[in-house]
Amino acid sequence: MPLHPRIEAVTDRIRARSGTRRAAYLAQVQAAAEAGPARAHLSCGNQAHAYAAMGPDKDTLAGGRAPNLGIVTAYNDMLSAHQPFEHFPDIIRRAARAAGGTAQVAGGVPAMCDGVTQGQPGMELSLFSRDVIALAAGVAMSHNCFDSAVWLGVCDKIVPGLVIAAATFGHVPAVFVPAGPMTSGLPNDEKAKVRQKFAQGQIGREELMEAEMASYHGPGTCTFYGTANTNQMLMEFMGLHLPGAAFVNPGTPLREALTVAATERALAITALGNDYRPVGHVLDERAFVNGIVGLMATGGSTNLVLHLPAMARAAGIELELEDFAEISDAVPLMAKVYPNGLADVNHFHAAGGLGYMIGELLDAGLLHDDVCTVAGDGLARYAQEPKLHDGELVWEDGAGESLNARILRPVSEAFQATGGLKQLSGSLGQGVIKVSAVDPSRHVIEAPARVFHDQASVKAAFQAGEFDRDVVVVVRFQGPAANGMPELHSLTPILSVLQDRGLKVALVTDGRMSGASGKVPAAIHVAPEAAKGGPLVRLRDGDLVRVDAVAGRLEVLEEGFETRAPAEPDLSANGVGIGRELFAAFRANVGDSTQGAGVVV
Repeated sequence: MPLHPRIEAVTDRIRARSGTRRAAYLAQVQAAAEAGPARAHLSCGNQAHAYAAMGPDKDTLAGGRAPNLGIVTAYNDMLSAHQPFEHFPDIIRRAARAAGGTAQVAGGVPAMCDGVTQGQPGMELSLFSRDVIALAAGVAMSHNCFDSAVWLGVCDKIVPGLVIAAATFGHVPAVFVPAGPMTSGLPNDEKAKVRQKFAQGQIGREELMEAEMASYHGPGTCTFYGTANTNQMLMEFMGLHLPGAAFVNPGTPLREALTVAATERALAITALGNDYRPVGHVLDERAFVNGIVGLMATGGSTNLVLHLPAMARAAGIELELEDFAEISDAVPLMAKVYPNGLADVNHFHAAGGLGYMIGELLDAGLLHDDVCTVAGDGLARYAQEPKLHDGELVWEDGAGESLNARILRPVSEAFQATGGLKQLSGSLGQGVIKVSAVDPSRHVIEAPARVFHDQASVKAAFQAGEFDRDVVVVVRFQGPAANGMPELHSLTPILSVLQDRGLKVALVTDGRMSGASGKVPAAIHVAPEAAKGGPLVRLRDGDLVRVDAVAGRLEVLEEGFETRAPAEPDLSANGVGIGRELFAAFRANVGDSTQGAGVVV
């Protein structure tokens, strides 16, 4: 099938826009590759330090003829999704040894749980943790002892941070290794109903806790389709996973077989062999376009609108919001996974999952097939699924049709004609809105504004019964330069309650919502942010605001708005406590959200 003209046009525009930066990046990758296997240039003293604790692998390492695999791990057991990684290094070392190579843990990176920090001060470190992860991974890889690398990460900022680091070491092949989702627990929609009842005071904390524990109940990724699972989708659409690896549950024989196979593949694609696949060549403009297509087709997390530009910049590629909007207009929504539907990712996987979706999108000309992936040339192999036959891992053709049309549909019978992500612009700045889960009757909201400077004030107003009419809730000074751009997901239950009461409600913010953004229309990532003098700084209570996802407009409908004096709130408490003091340099130097809110890229 020929490539869809809109996908081709966007790809060509990205390629042209990125030409100078990408050429410089590829020249750097080539120069590093031509220097040869890194360990050959280490002194005997350097090498002795590197191999001293490697036991049975010491002689193999010292010989320098076998490939050495670096492991960068985001393991901790604060994150259920990352807890399985505790034992992956042992699996990888054994698999590497059996394949004639060696493997070392190059280093660990921090990995915070947004579920723990939602609505808490620690959430103000969340977005910046992506850049910290990239820096920490850079330190790990700086030992320059590795012919290839495997990257162990799943969740929100972790995978983007690891991709930024992997791209920076673009001459080193990279295979990303997931841990998989937890088994299904309390359905996500039932959990959401319990949260709304708690927000209204209808139930107590004991009942809320019981529901939360029944939902988040074991090792693996949270089962809703938020940022963590969107990351895993991206790694397949961009060719950085082995095919079908994303949504296999932890602790299963298939999960371990895929980890072994990822190790073997990472060793097979080094410069020492005949199938050298440096990650800088995998991460080209076609891979990023494929990732955006996957984001739209699955109704994925809005957080990736921040992360993908930052990831791309690390590979010498420049993405703009218009690229997301145009691809969204061309790509149908094929999946209904919570919060866009009732199913979780396990149900999605059972219905045919990513393999079915990639096959459908390729047949429709909506994906680039002519890409370099860690598994080989061409994205078509990602339409296959892994299976175990008598203990042997094989890949077979995936489902030729959806096994549950309530969850997953073909391109020709999609849930929506477009991906549901819209770019907004107007007198209040530039931002995005995700409408894949929003009822069409709420795609345009025009109502008076209530302006707040933090989440706590919104919650207090709700508890005081102040929201008794249609409202656009504006939460400003939540951008990256103001306080690190925390997610405002803890506002979702109360905004949902207001909407269920029949009010027209929308959120406008220079902050973020969760990857699980749902049925309440939310204009987010508004830039320039208030702390940098953006238009939100001039809004007042009662101003008529229009959030129009149909026309792509974000407007204040008041005369003389542009000449008003800006608000000057006391933000002196920002950046104080829970480690926020350490990130003052990040807040002072962070880029705009439209460019990925990056510090190191």
